[in-house]
Amino acid sequence: MGRDKALLPFRGRTLVEHVAGEVRRAAGDVSLIGDAAIYSYLGFPVIEDRYRGYGPLSGIHAALNGSNADWHLVVACDMPELTAEFLQSLAARAAQSGADAVIPAGPAGRPEPLCAAYHRRCLAAIENALGSDIRKVMDALVDLEVDVWQVPESKYFHNLNTRQEWLCYSNA
Repeated sequence: MGRDKALLPFRGRTLVEHVAGEVRRAAGDVSLIGDAAIYSYLGFPVIEDRYRGYGPLSGIHAALNGSNADWHLVVACDMPELTAEFLQSLAARAAQSGADAVIPAGPAGRPEPLCAAYHRRCLAAIENALGSDIRKVMDALVDLEVDVWQVPESKYFHNLNTRQEWLCYSNA
C-alpha cells in the first residue's frame, strides 16, 4: 500500500475510524492498538504493543492485556465491509460459547483470526507464544479451545491490501 492503511481517507473519515465506529456500535467501547503518537488524535484510547514488530499476535496480546473485560472483539483496521450487526453476532456467539476464542470462517473455511472474539483466558497462551517467537495467531491458540464459526458470507473479512482495492472502496 505504501502508507499506513489505518489512516487512509475513507468515506469522510479514516478507515480506522470507520472500523472503530462499527466496533463501538457493536460493543459500546473501543480501543486502538498501536503507537499512541500516531493514533491518539483520533479520540480513541490507544493501547501500545509490548511486543512491537511481532505482528497481529502482538496486537491481540495488547488488547487482552490492556482491558479487564472477559471477551474482546479484535478486528483489523482495514476491513471496510465489517458491520456492527456482524460483530454483535460474533459477540453473542462468544458469550454463549465455552470456547477460549471464537474465530469466524467464511464459505471457503479459512479462519479469520483478525476478526474474532478472544476471551481473557487466551492471554497466557499468547504471551507464551510470543516469548517462544511464535507469530502466527492460529499457532498461538493450538492448546486452547477455539470455536471456528462457519459463516455464510465472507465480505466482512475483505481487507484492503493494495492501492487499487482502496480506490474501489473509497470511490464507492
